[in-house]
Amino acid sequence: MQLFYDPSLDNSVKQFTFSPEESKHIVKVLRKTEGDLLQITNGKGHLFEAEILLPDPKKCVAQIISRTKAIPKRYSLHMAVAPTKMNDRYEWLLEKATEIGVDEITPIICEHSERKTIKPERMERVIQSAMKQSLQTILPKLNPPISYNEFMEKEFLGLKFIAHCHNGEKMELKRRVIADMSLVILIGPEGDFSKEEVDLAKEKGFVPISLGNNRLRTETAAIVACSTVSMINS
Repeated sequence: MQLFYDPSLDNSVKQFTFSPEESKHIVKVLRKTEGDLLQITNGKGHLFEAEILLPDPKKCVAQIISRTKAIPKRYSLHMAVAPTKMNDRYEWLLEKATEIGVDEITPIICEHSERKTIKPERMERVIQSAMKQSLQTILPKLNPPISYNEFMEKEFLGLKFIAHCHNGEKMELKRRVIADMSLVILIGPEGDFSKEEVDLAKEKGFVPISLGNNRLRTETAAIVACSTVSMINS
């Protein structure tokens, strides 16, 4: 199944015109024609089935013939991850986390962060593409970059964890995750969180956790965390 995305779709729409880019892809690449069916999501849990009325490569028109809504998950996962030195590694993280089932992502700028800026438009496209590829109907929320200290001032419901490499008491994430509960997980930059950042997180109620015995890259650690939460909730 080929899934398309348009955030403007809602239950009031009866006919829909695809963007020129999507129209060209549908007609020229996928070779779709009049009467063929397409699946579209608005990224808010709705799945629309549409029948092509006008297979125009510049403005493909389709008629909505059915609507369904996904059953909400019983938990939510918010990953706060420091940007990696190489952009492509962070984009890989966004892609894979979306495929696994992350709900919200916040780039956090830490004391040891080598990269302090990101390209939100490009990263949003990566998330949208991963959502469509994995046939999901809910688009993860990508928040603007924020400093670590600012992030710590926010209020969060559910479980709160920080993964770091400093010495001290830590329990494996898989032994701390509780099914059907919302959670926030902090993953630091290549140079790890500073001791002061770890101490601040503890003061704010974040529990130190381990992701295993091996030292992991930032993006790998984030994916291990996402996978662990997904498996506990499957």
